[in-house]
Amino acid sequence: MASNNFSNSEGIYDNLREPALVIGGCCVLIALVLSIFLIFQHLRSYTNPAKWIVAVISMVPIYATESILSLWNPRLSLACDILRNYYEAFALYSFGRYLISCLGGERRVVELLEEESEENHRKPLLGGSDENHGIQHRPFCNFFCHPCMLGKDLLTIEKFGLVQYMILKTVCAFLALILELCGVYGNGEFKWYYGYPYIAVVLNFSQMWALYCLVQFYNVTHERLQPIKPLAKFISFKAIVFATWWQGVGIALLCTIGVLPKEGKLQTGLQDFLICIEMAIAAVAHVYVFSAEPYHFLPASVYGKVTEEKIEADVKIDGGGGGEEKSAVVKETTTQAEAPRTSVKESVQDIVVEGGQRVVKDVALTINQAIGPVEKGVTRIQKTFHHKTVVSSDDEEEESDIKVEKEVTENVTVKGDEIA
Repeated sequence: MASNNFSNSEGIYDNLREPALVIGGCCVLIALVLSIFLIFQHLRSYTNPAKWIVAVISMVPIYATESILSLWNPRLSLACDILRNYYEAFALYSFGRYLISCLGGERRVVELLEEESEENHRKPLLGGSDENHGIQHRPFCNFFCHPCMLGKDLLTIEKFGLVQYMILKTVCAFLALILELCGVYGNGEFKWYYGYPYIAVVLNFSQMWALYCLVQFYNVTHERLQPIKPLAKFISFKAIVFATWWQGVGIALLCTIGVLPKEGKLQTGLQDFLICIEMAIAAVAHVYVFSAEPYHFLPASVYGKVTEEKIEADVKIDGGGGGEEKSAVVKETTTQAEAPRTSVKESVQDIVVEGGQRVVKDVALTINQAIGPVEKGVTRIQKTFHHKTVVSSDDEEEESDIKVEKEVTENVTVKGDEIA
């Protein structure tokens, strides 16, 4: 019976593989063309936030290429999945850095968050407005929508949440490779003697924590990020990172409970085929959401060729008691500076060198923040153990002194009795 089911699954996979390759290949071609075109636009109009935009946009061609390779050769599925996990973690970190860069860098973000914190401290404790009254009756909503910590601490927590996911995702991907080589990974198998369910649980909690930190940071800064239309960017990025992850887990669950055929090639092939289609859709969305046009111009105070855009409108003004209307002209002038063009080589060099240095610095900072409490805990344990050791040794010395005194007293008493 089991062999019949396996042969049926193999037959379904063989019948669907070629059409899936054709459709997936067309979708991958669309994704690659649009994404590479958009990346070159950002590299030509290079600014500091574009450093991280390029990393985020590169998710689409990387995901699409890995998925079509895995669909073409199922033996490469695990290696492609591991590489995809590596870049997914880096892309999430890059999106957080992109938001920080759009706000003016870490120093400027700290100033903005400190101002927000001071404004919250100035609010009356017993406010009578309807808005505050509604918030007080929604503690569960407040926990997710209104962070209790602002200022530099919020930025530190946001960075820690993103970097910890990048570290854990990388470590778990490497661990999955080792377990697969040992034959105990069991990709998509929810069984206690395989490593897949444990790694999935760890990554799930880590991912939700990273998402929560990102949502909290966005909730505080979204008003100042309005010029870049952050909601559309946030939704499009979240759809790629988290939807693909839960899609893979959902397919594995459906195969486990028997809704889909429980066969490795069919399971991974379905995931890869869906990702190919989704990357084509994501590439089209990125052309509009992560457009390079807003970065063609900079504030006039920075540098570049100054251009002016004038808008005129006729307005009629009521003349007062006479009932006469007077016409007036309202003029609005917008001054912009055209950003200097940079070569693709210079842009790539800045992304690789400076971006890599920033990643290493944040990873080292996060590791130190994680090790700090552990070191304090170990130090406390050592002090407690040392204190107990010293106390026990003092007690032993006191007991030995008491025994010596008793023996001396007994000897003196015995000798006194003998003399008497």
